[in-house]
Amino acid sequence: MTPQSVHRGEMSQDSPAPVVHHTDVAGRIVDPASKRTRGLFQTLSLSSVGLEFGIAVVIGLLFGRWLDDKAGTDPWLMILFLGFGFAAGLRGILRALKRADAADAREKERNDRG
Repeated sequence: MTPQSVHRGEMSQDSPAPVVHHTDVAGRIVDPASKRTRGLFQTLSLSSVGLEFGIAVVIGLLFGRWLDDKAGTDPWLMILFLGFGFAAGLRGILRALKRADAADAREKERNDRG
């Protein structure tokens, strides 16, 4: 009869457990690659604001012209929906500014802590 080996489930009992998370206990990001990619994502998100504004205005303009053709109210629905598109574009800009301010505040808080 052979003696049973004591096995805890790891491949090697001498090696430490692998690091699962790239953040320390305080929530700071330790991995430098994740810090760079977070900054790149924020930059790309902010760079799309102008495109979002332009698309909202153009969609409002085209939808208003289409409705004017169907209803026979030549410039009025186009002007109305152009205003709606402009308002939607401004809302997108304000939302992006709010996200950027929150990200900046989080970054300042992280820098103050560590």
